[in-house]
Amino acid sequence: MRMRPTRLIPLLLALTLAAPALAETFERQLANGLRVIVKEDRRAPTVVHMVCYRAGSMDETNGRTGVAHVLEHMMFKGTPTVGPGEFNRRVADAGGRDNAFTSHDYTAYFQQVPEHKLGEMMQLEADRMRHLSLDPAEFAQELRVVMEERRLRTEDQPQSLLFEQLTATAFQAHPYRVPVIGWMNDLENMVPADARSWYDNWYAPNNATVVVVGDVDHQAVFKLAAQHYGTLQPRQLPVRKPQDEPRQLGIRRLVVKAPADLPLVMMAYKVPVIRNVEQDVDPYALELLAAVLAGHDAARFSTSLVRRQRLAVEAEASYDSTARGPGIFYLQGSPGEGKTVSELEAGLRAEIVAVQERSVTADELARAKAQLIAGQIYKLDSMFAQAIEIGQLEAVGIPYAQHGRLLEKLQAVTAEQVQAVARKYFNEQGLTVGELDPQPLPPAARSPAAGS
Repeated sequence: MRMRPTRLIPLLLALTLAAPALAETFERQLANGLRVIVKEDRRAPTVVHMVCYRAGSMDETNGRTGVAHVLEHMMFKGTPTVGPGEFNRRVADAGGRDNAFTSHDYTAYFQQVPEHKLGEMMQLEADRMRHLSLDPAEFAQELRVVMEERRLRTEDQPQSLLFEQLTATAFQAHPYRVPVIGWMNDLENMVPADARSWYDNWYAPNNATVVVVGDVDHQAVFKLAAQHYGTLQPRQLPVRKPQDEPRQLGIRRLVVKAPADLPLVMMAYKVPVIRNVEQDVDPYALELLAAVLAGHDAARFSTSLVRRQRLAVEAEASYDSTARGPGIFYLQGSPGEGKTVSELEAGLRAEIVAVQERSVTADELARAKAQLIAGQIYKLDSMFAQAIEIGQLEAVGIPYAQHGRLLEKLQAVTAEQVQAVARKYFNEQGLTVGELDPQPLPPAARSPAAGS
């Protein structure tokens, strides 16, 4: 018997909310302000160790954009006791893997290793939390790596280039307008002192959270954390001033001309994100709206725009309800053969209007909820995904313990609330539209002919 979404949702939600009973979570704060969160998950003899610093690109200043990401690279370049590249080598020798990433909101470093290597990982992270070398020669080399990364991932990728320009147009004051990797001119003029200042300002135990997920005993983890991190001194953190985005007063449009195969349209609507888990309603309804529009193969965009009308070869909707800064709800797509960007934009708008006028069906809403909640279930299969979720929630100001409540609020969203957010936020006053005007591809960018 095929289970209908309306029957599946309570089961999925029950499984997700029952997860804490199977994998308990514990927390302790050290005297120096470092928070340690431990989630015991004994399904495999491995552990994820992650350090999250609540400092991302939104904390940068003009002229020094990209410094958070550059420092992330430099954190692997050694301390007085651990030489360049030795961090990665020791993780590999332990049979593990490691990496790091920078976002607008925070920066994170992680290792996944056998459980008995956790103490060594803490020792390594605690060492570079305070004793980073920042050698000028290593800095110059890594800066070239970052600039090449920007060329490859943004400047040579038309979709990324359009997204960067769209975001910079949608936001006028808030630092979310700046790409995480930074502007090329700022990278070209960055010096080691910029990275040192960033490191000294933000890399302190009282601005960090250590998340440990895996086959561990929480008391043993707390003991290790006190041993390795507890001796580090807290630091006075810079004062963060409010950086509110001014109210948008009308539609904004831009065109990006770049070598590409297909045209593309992106639409960015200003929307809220979660600030109060209990009191907020709209962010949960916006998550469901994104899922109804483009959350699965049978969603509205695929069914209507791609298959029935053939207006698009692809169409997407995306929205993240958790962030330190303001929210954006994105729509995007590439027009089908014989169709124009203007026709596709009208088609995307028409799908929103349909929700504004006729709401969504009970089956659509049930399926969207099932998809979103199932995604949370699948996360439980990955210790890394569990650690990321805890770290991200804490970084944006949502206590990890409220994760279950977030799902309950999502489950409680009604069709009327989805219709209400479509009416409230999807208007031209808060809209920015970007168009990619494809230019001829250079010969080197095209695939060689068969047999050449």
